[in-house]
Amino acid sequence: MIRYHASWVIPVDAPPIRRGWVSIDAGRVVDRGGAEERAPSNVDEIDLGDVAVLPGLVNAHTHLELSYLRDLVPPASQFITWIRAVMAARRERPDPEAPEILDAIDRAIAEAIASGTALIGDISNTLVTMPRLTQSPLAAVVFLELIRFNPADAAALVAAARADLDARHPTDRVRASIAAHAPYSVAPALFRAIRGALDDESAVPCSVHVSEAAEEIEFIERGTGPWRTLLEELRVWDSGWKPPQTTPVRYLDSLGFITPQLLAVHGVQMTEEDLAVLRDRQATLVTCPRSNGHTGAGAPPIADFYNSGIRVAVGTDSLASAPDLNVFAELATMRALAPGVPAAALLDSATRQGARALGFDADYGTIARGKRARLLAVAVPHDVDDVEEYLVGGIEPGQVHWIEA
Repeated sequence: MIRYHASWVIPVDAPPIRRGWVSIDAGRVVDRGGAEERAPSNVDEIDLGDVAVLPGLVNAHTHLELSYLRDLVPPASQFITWIRAVMAARRERPDPEAPEILDAIDRAIAEAIASGTALIGDISNTLVTMPRLTQSPLAAVVFLELIRFNPADAAALVAAARADLDARHPTDRVRASIAAHAPYSVAPALFRAIRGALDDESAVPCSVHVSEAAEEIEFIERGTGPWRTLLEELRVWDSGWKPPQTTPVRYLDSLGFITPQLLAVHGVQMTEEDLAVLRDRQATLVTCPRSNGHTGAGAPPIADFYNSGIRVAVGTDSLASAPDLNVFAELATMRALAPGVPAAALLDSATRQGARALGFDADYGTIARGKRARLLAVAVPHDVDDVEEYLVGGIEPGQVHWIEA
């Protein structure tokens, strides 16, 4: 057993401990405490110095298979413009196992780990990321994302997806599930089929992009606008589809899609009533503010998210729309957008809430007895007083080190 001492210990489920310690044995947390508690004689002690020890971070939403698009998709003033650019770029490299795509995934995984991420929620259309994650130290849920506005047989599509996931041999550390892309790209029957399939496994998370941009709001309310134009261009428009004439959140709720297992991603355009629906259904909202600015979706109302009482987690989104996979940088953006939200709440979102939403809270998200010792030591100034505020102010990867237990 080793007891690590540090200037600060951030358990997340309790206030920070100044001059605290964490004891670790066989890769698990044994206990935590303050400097006044003496260690047993059979415990080795290591002083980490001026660092804050905290749980590994959770990036609850990204798309690792898009990592090769880094710096290739420029910022857009409208979300539909950015989407068209991504579609065009992906068509240029149709082979998901092309060497440059696999190399970019490996680099992105290494970057995420170097910036303090222990657990990731990865959206995939090809599952090419699954073996790369299995070979890495990351824990993950890989979501096979379904996109089909007019499927001939929604149930068969979902059954094939589940068979594909099973054939990839998920592990306890790298798990697999199904996701729906968004209300403007997934048919009502497909939403119901996905929900029905996951109801057989009540603890399995699901994901959907929702209320991301103004174009989506218009399409779900009236069935008009740039999304309709794009669906018609792609020849996937369903002439029998009728606009729900409500918000995307209320539309998904009417389909029974909003459950405690749902990760509702983005939420830039959500109303107070939408947030209340998610809160009452105990879903988790995953915010990705840097990506939202790049794609033209707008600035998410971070303060409204927290004021609503909803569960909030943090994602970077992909390297096609974010400069890096540093969750600490995402927290700094959230702090700038919502200076009144307590720093402790932001850190909770980047750790405990993300781990709970992805179904990994038994092992990750807090420094607590029995949990995995995937812990960070973040360099902090000797005289820092409000360590939580410091940690949401912009931490660079060079300040981050993993505690080796």
